[in-house]
Amino acid sequence: MKLESRDADGSRIVTVLEDRIDAAVAIRFKDRMREQNADAPQRIVLDLSHVCFIDSSGLGAIVATMKQMEGRSLELAGLTPAVDKVFRLTRIDSIFTIHPCAEAAISADAE
Repeated sequence: MKLESRDADGSRIVTVLEDRIDAAVAIRFKDRMREQNADAPQRIVLDLSHVCFIDSSGLGAIVATMKQMEGRSLELAGLTPAVDKVFRLTRIDSIFTIHPCAEAAISADAE
């Protein structure tokens, strides 16, 4: 599971550099997110702009990541149409702040 992180304006942006988050990688995703966010600021933005497919295991992994944040916030950015549709159909979109892209998430925090 390839993740890339960078800090910008008091937030950490974690970009998933894979095209799928599914049952085959869900556990590795959670482990990598835990590593990436061990020393993270209060706000983490998960950039999903490279992800074209997500299944229920992937959704569960993202929700589990949110729950392990220990008082920090997890926001999402860059949902591709197929991923956005899954979030909306399962109504999981209602528990996350979702931005069109990582840059919009950083701008929104600056306002």
